[in-house]
Amino acid sequence: MAAFATGVAFDVFWIRGDNGTMASIMKFSRQNAVTAIAGLAALMGVAVFGVTAVRTVVCQSEAEEILSGIDPIVSEPPQVDLEEYDRRMRRLAHLPEGVSGTGNGAVDGGESGEIQEDPLWPAKAAYPNYGAILPFRRIVAYYGNFYSTGMGVLGEYPEDVMLGMLAREVAAWEEADPDTPVQPAIDYIAVTAQLNPGKDGKYRARMPDSQIERALAIADRIDGIVILEVQPGLADLMGEIRALEKYLSLPQVNLAIDPEFVMVRSGARPGTRVGTVDAADVNAAIDYLSALVRDRGLPPKVLVVHRYTRPMVTNATEIRPTPEVQVVMDMDGWGPPAQKRDSYASYIYPYPVQFTGFKIFYKNDTKSSGSRVWTPAEVLELVPQPSFIQYQ
Repeated sequence: MAAFATGVAFDVFWIRGDNGTMASIMKFSRQNAVTAIAGLAALMGVAVFGVTAVRTVVCQSEAEEILSGIDPIVSEPPQVDLEEYDRRMRRLAHLPEGVSGTGNGAVDGGESGEIQEDPLWPAKAAYPNYGAILPFRRIVAYYGNFYSTGMGVLGEYPEDVMLGMLAREVAAWEEADPDTPVQPAIDYIAVTAQLNPGKDGKYRARMPDSQIERALAIADRIDGIVILEVQPGLADLMGEIRALEKYLSLPQVNLAIDPEFVMVRSGARPGTRVGTVDAADVNAAIDYLSALVRDRGLPPKVLVVHRYTRPMVTNATEIRPTPEVQVVMDMDGWGPPAQKRDSYASYIYPYPVQFTGFKIFYKNDTKSSGSRVWTPAEVLELVPQPSFIQYQ
């Protein structure tokens, strides 16, 4: 007996075949189970509880009648592989097998029992729910806005050319780290900071639905995820995030906050000084996304927070990831290799939150004499290894 199922399994409706075999219909809701039963039974004759003859259910009304007499058996949700999670987290921290980081500036030496002075990584954070991307995959993202050729590769190149470039980067990362599959991503600036105040004086522009949906469609072509960037200017950060709720409610859509353009505290115009967020702001976004994940039955979200100076994110170690939201602290400064390495060591490494990211600028990273674009192998030498790679 074959089963018919789509989506993520939470509520499980069982159908017993005449020969005693079981088929499960796994959907988010009873209504979806009705549709699934109709689809399954259209393919085969089944006997269900309360029905003695083998027959084929060919319409939704019959499926509803069947379900009315069946109590759903709710299975336990699948669990993340904690052993594999820990192994990958140790690997990101460059810890040898048998050595586990404590997240407090020391390392447990395993069988030797010795505590050695060592990094703060892996960071101590909540284990994610099942379906989490990190650390099981590495996200490789292309960034930008379709209206601008100067904000990143998404708007600089024709779609097919851009996707070909992204495919080559994905292949390069898979070759450099065969143990970690790559998750391609379209990283779209959905709320852009502006030099002009606009009608409401908030110095930001919200992109129209048609542009966000274009990002979704492009990601769909490559089995990718979407990351929506928020640069709120003088607008309320959480207000701008909530305005994206219909997209953040989709399982493939994630969020990024760019503190450089969070200007509420200073009141300055974007671009005149670097903005800032506090851990409390990030935790508010985490709480909001966590509730969305729980309420909608979604896989865990990824929240990216950009940083290239210390004041951009105050009290960073107070950021609290949840089982529903994985947090990436992304080093997005540009410059020659030595400068980028120092920035990562100064603004990312000392402040363990959960995961890290690294931004590569095709143009700005090559402006100075002797500068060049980092290779995947070079990025993988960083401690900890970044789980999120963004190309602009």
